[in-house]
Amino acid sequence: MSGRARLTLAAWGATLMASGALLPLVKPATWIFTAAFVLALVSGVGTLTRRAPLARPLTLLAQLAVALLALTVIFAREQAILWFLPGPQVFTHAADLFAAGAEDVGRYAIPAPDTEGIRLMLVGGVVAIGLMVDTLAVTFRKAAPAGLPLLALYSVAAGLSGGGAGWLWFLLAASGYLLLLLAEGRDRLSQWGRVFGGAQRSARPGSSVAGGGGPTFAPARTGRRIGAVAMGVAMVVPFALPGFTGGLIGNGDGEGTGGEGRGGTISAVNPLVSLQDNLRQPEDREVLRYRTNARDTSGLYLRLVALDQFDGTSWKSSARPIEAVPKQLPWPDGLSQSVRITEVTSNFVASEGYEQKWLPMPYPAGRVDIDGRWRYEPAGRMLVGDDKQTTKGARYTVSSLEVQPTSAQLAAAGDAPEKLLREYTKIPASLPADVKATALQVTKGARNDYEQAVKLQEWFARDGGFRYDVDVESGTGVQAISRFLKDKEGFCVHFSFSMAAMARSLGIPARVAVGFMPGTTQTDGSVSVGIRDAHAWPELYFEGAGWTRFEPTPSRGSTPSYTQDNTPSGTATGPAQPQQSASAQPSAAPSASASCTPQERRLGDCGPEEEVAGADSSGGGPNPLTVVLIVVGVLAVLAVPLLPLLWRTRVRTRRLGTAGATLSVWQEIVDTAWDYGVEPDESQTPRRTAARIVRLGELGGEAADAVHRVARAVEETLYAPNPRPASGLAEEAARIRAGFHATADRGTRLRALLVPRSAARLRWSTAARWSETATSWSRRRDALLSRATLRPRRD
Repeated sequence: MSGRARLTLAAWGATLMASGALLPLVKPATWIFTAAFVLALVSGVGTLTRRAPLARPLTLLAQLAVALLALTVIFAREQAILWFLPGPQVFTHAADLFAAGAEDVGRYAIPAPDTEGIRLMLVGGVVAIGLMVDTLAVTFRKAAPAGLPLLALYSVAAGLSGGGAGWLWFLLAASGYLLLLLAEGRDRLSQWGRVFGGAQRSARPGSSVAGGGGPTFAPARTGRRIGAVAMGVAMVVPFALPGFTGGLIGNGDGEGTGGEGRGGTISAVNPLVSLQDNLRQPEDREVLRYRTNARDTSGLYLRLVALDQFDGTSWKSSARPIEAVPKQLPWPDGLSQSVRITEVTSNFVASEGYEQKWLPMPYPAGRVDIDGRWRYEPAGRMLVGDDKQTTKGARYTVSSLEVQPTSAQLAAAGDAPEKLLREYTKIPASLPADVKATALQVTKGARNDYEQAVKLQEWFARDGGFRYDVDVESGTGVQAISRFLKDKEGFCVHFSFSMAAMARSLGIPARVAVGFMPGTTQTDGSVSVGIRDAHAWPELYFEGAGWTRFEPTPSRGSTPSYTQDNTPSGTATGPAQPQQSASAQPSAAPSASASCTPQERRLGDCGPEEEVAGADSSGGGPNPLTVVLIVVGVLAVLAVPLLPLLWRTRVRTRRLGTAGATLSVWQEIVDTAWDYGVEPDESQTPRRTAARIVRLGELGGEAADAVHRVARAVEETLYAPNPRPASGLAEEAARIRAGFHATADRGTRLRALLVPRSAARLRWSTAARWSETATSWSRRRDALLSRATLRPRRD
């Protein structure tokens, strides 16, 4: 393979390896095959035009033209002239697709669906980067600057994934760039001649065997080793040095940890970044499934985190101390023994596709049984993962209290403790005056904090004319609250934040909880919680009842019974026991019904959804094609190390299976010796070769005699006028191989089996065939050019 061809292939591979970081962003990821195909066309055109040769700008223009034609056929053939020529309608359609893709990127959470707009953005972006890499590395022979577009491609993926792509994608992208540099280095070294080509390859046709000197190392081999060391340093150093864990391949979530013992802090991380994206998902992927002994699950909200700090810009969780999870969680603050409570036990199974630092639990939890590295934050009664611990695939049991205060108890609640009142009624000085004015107007006539809270809830949920819409801009600051009260449209974030802020302005302690609504009961008795059950709601504090849930968001969740005229009367059954049955594992993945409009899907008004055919138990339902491709890819990766073994076995079988093929058997014996460390020397006669094999291979007995017998048969075949057919040569080869196996150590035997040295012949044969093919095509091209040049002269 020529240097240019090797560089072209390296540039193509480096681009695809860097674009691998984009694969987790979209599901399914079949767009990568389209990008690889178009990029292969562009690289192929570049190879042909550079062989012509054309001027460098003309090469780039030819590649641009082919890329445009290919993208037109794939994405806009209906608008094209003759289905492939781009016209004005093609560019208009492409602009519309790009606009739709940009809107989809902002609308959907990761992994986003493979919409046509997103697909065009991905394929077009990868092809553009690949064209830049090919131009820099191959056309202009500048491989080092080609790392800039590759870095840009990886950086985009890392940014969209929320702080960094995984270490595997970093390793792939860096390896692709390293291969590109090595390909260019090899091409440059080859131009200096064979003296810089590296160590002499023993027994290659036309070469001689080096003497007794030590081995020499090729600059290319040294470059590979330097690159491997640099890659290892880049992977290990961020984990070894303090403060580097949030780097390019680290977690980057900013979670504080407190080590093995008690103490430490949980940092103020806002969990609302993806809440709106979750509500906009086109398909409701399951994140949790649980079983509970609660008679009524409508109030069993699953709480992740409490946002208790409002600074005028956003609501967030305060930085508070965390500690080891106690066997029995403390009694909830402010909860009196006089309030009716029922103990509820629930068994949870988190989906493999759901990763969250906070553990979803009913509030208030009294006991949590879970394996892993979890820490407890007492003020918010939250469990947070320590040292990259997440909810992925977690199984846990929670014993919680179903608090059932009456309206009379809430109305008669006393004053909150001074410290709690001071902390949870803080409002920023920038809060617009109309927020408190509206709160006073809405709660006019209320006699106590409880009646004020109920009036606020009813005004938002029913009487105020508000409309639920997940497409509204999700601001969280004071101006967003003021705008929401004016426009009267938003989703749960707006309703919960606004009610909590208004309650604080009235002197009622308030905070915002983020988590999931109770989910949907399935036919097997389990409850499925989907990604679109993500929710936010206000919690107000009443002495005697503690932190109490309210539901101001219309058409979402359930209105608490203690805010209505009737009071709860049901009781729970006995404590549930953890179940390991198949039904406890998530098994049904909700999906959008065919009769449900896109608007209804976004609003969550489609009701229980039908099970996706072929969906797996994780709730996401992997595409069968994706599963097949992954399996094939894994098998291919696993088969790569076995290729030398498979090739060697096939060659041995063919050589020894040919009757009377003395020379083939001799070649097999020579290669067997090579596999066990005796390098061949084709300048020696068969008799001297046999003596050399016996001496260096330390063979004796039957194996040594077999080598000499086969050598004599080879001499007779080569030099005798009428050679006699030899028999039993395959058995002789087997004896010789057994002799080598008996005298070699374990490492040599394993190498001879798995990585045989004689497999180098395959590489030599492939290179020779490629050289012959390239020479043949070059001659044909020269002949065609000669004919094309002579024809005008004759005319």
